Amino acid sequence: MFSAPIKIFTVFAILLLPIISSAQQLGHLERIKVFGPSLQGNLSGDDPNRDVSVYLPPGYNTDASKRYPVVYLLHGYTDSDQNWFGLNGNHFVNVPDAVDAAWRNGAKEMIIVMPNAFTRFQGSMYSNSVTTGDWETYVAKDLVSYIDGHYRTLASRESRGLAGHSMGGYGTVRIGMKYPQVFAALYAMSPCCMGANMNPTLEQYAPAMAIENDEQLAKQGFGVKAAMASAAVWSPNPDNPPFYLDLPFKDGELQQDVVARWVANAPLVMMHQYIPQLESFTDIYLDAGDRDVGIAATVREMDAILDNYGLAHRAAIYEGDHVSGIHERITAQLMPMFSEVLVSQ
Repeated sequence: MFSAPIKIFTVFAILLLPIISSAQQLGHLERIKVFGPSLQGNLSGDDPNRDVSVYLPPGYNTDASKRYPVVYLLHGYTDSDQNWFGLNGNHFVNVPDAVDAAWRNGAKEMIIVMPNAFTRFQGSMYSNSVTTGDWETYVAKDLVSYIDGHYRTLASRESRGLAGHSMGGYGTVRIGMKYPQVFAALYAMSPCCMGANMNPTLEQYAPAMAIENDEQLAKQGFGVKAAMASAAVWSPNPDNPPFYLDLPFKDGELQQDVVARWVANAPLVMMHQYIPQLESFTDIYLDAGDRDVGIAATVREMDAILDNYGLAHRAAIYEGDHVSGIHERITAQLMPMFSEVLVSQ
């Protein structure tokens, strides 16, 4: 149920590139490549060797015997791990700074991991598709297996958390429901795409229908690109080049089968079939800014569904829009929550 939006405490590699941390950073940032067998052969031609940012806690290099919990963090659509970890200059969030602040406030030391999910369509939706690859399995198996095999982690479900913002919030709920044996707790920040669009209009999708190549796609606005990305993962079609996807309209006619496939990928529809899995989590936290109107509405709806099933969780609507407050909430909410519920050494 909804809780106060203030401070809450209830609660395969190719290359390793070390990143020199600033003097102010408590932890140590590394950027690596992790090969994903689950992404091989995707029709989009995206590289299955994915960049991954790994932020190691202050004690990692001083106590070689200690192992740590891991939080897997998923970024949003059109975004990247470079942006989130301060490698491209100013952004609405800087993970090392936000995590350092939490450690200074007493949060337990953890390893933070974020894969780069920027694709041909500028985002993977962390879904499973022949067009974009199986990002569910990449996150829950390929990436987890690599991190456990190459870093001093506590390699058990009880010591793993999954979190994300926007598209990453969607991925958190989706992957969490499907892989409860891998993660113990979930934190979905301003999760997008939770509800089903039962009545799409031709006007919505006409611009996307006119796109013939990548150059034209690159010139489109956020909404058109998001429509193409959604189609690539929720209605892939290996017989429809060059993008290998089906949109909800074809030749001006609504494609009911495509609409049904999109609806089937909406977490507010899916979750009724995953109640035992959701019940198994140590903690589930949902939040959104009050000015992020549509997403705040779906957070309220998911909160109500979980309440109806009697599942313990927390939800908060705080003052802000889709990106404001994310940095601060990592410090004051996300890190304390995982610090409290994940098993440490």
